[in-house]
Amino acid sequence: MTLFRHQDVPYHSQWRSPELVADIVEKRIDACDDPRWQENGFDDGDQYRFWSWKLCGLACLESALDYWSIAHGTRLSLLLRALEYGAYRMRADGGVDGLIYRPFADWLADDFGLKVEVFGDHELTDIAAQLDESTLAMASVSPEIRRPDAPNERRGGHLVLLHGRSPQGVWFHNPSGIPPQQADVFLPYPVFSRFYAQRGMTLRRA
Repeated sequence: MTLFRHQDVPYHSQWRSPELVADIVEKRIDACDDPRWQENGFDDGDQYRFWSWKLCGLACLESALDYWSIAHGTRLSLLLRALEYGAYRMRADGGVDGLIYRPFADWLADDFGLKVEVFGDHELTDIAAQLDESTLAMASVSPEIRRPDAPNERRGGHLVLLHGRSPQGVWFHNPSGIPPQQADVFLPYPVFSRFYAQRGMTLRRA
C-alpha cells in the first residue's frame, strides 16, 4: 500500500461546534446547548436533537463538498434532499433507517455530479486503495472508534471520512470524534479494523 493523503480537508462534526462534541456525546450538555446549533439550518430544537445524532454521513459529505469547492446548502437542506431520495427512511416506530448507500449514490450523482461506488464485505485496505486525487471514501465503523484504546462491543453504525492511507494505516475525519481522535486522525489498519463493518463507499468527483 503506497502513501497517499489529501491535505487540508475541511472538518465538519455532527454538531455545529466541534469543541463541544465531547460534552454532547457524553451527555454533559444537550445538543441545543451549543449556541451555534441553528447555523446548520434547523430552527426546531427537537428536530435538531433527533437528527444531529444520525447525520454522520452528511457531515462527511459536507467535508468532501467543501474540499472540492462544490456549492451546497445547510445540513438541514441536505437532509431534506436525502429524505426525498430515500437515503434515510422513517420507520413506523419513529426511528430511522439510513444512511442507505444506493439512493445516497443516486442523489450525489444528480445534485453534485459525484460518482459513488459502494463496497460491501470488503477489507479496509480495499477501500483505502481507491483513494486518489479525485477520490475520498466513507467507511462504516462503530462510534466507539472515538476511543480506540478502549475495548469495543460492536462494528458499524457510524460513518467516517477517509482521506489518506499509508502502508501502516489510514487518516480520517470522525464527525462524532473527541480530540485528539476527531480531525486528521491516524490509526493503524489493525486498530481501525476492530471497529470497521466491512463496508463503505468511495466518492469521486467528475
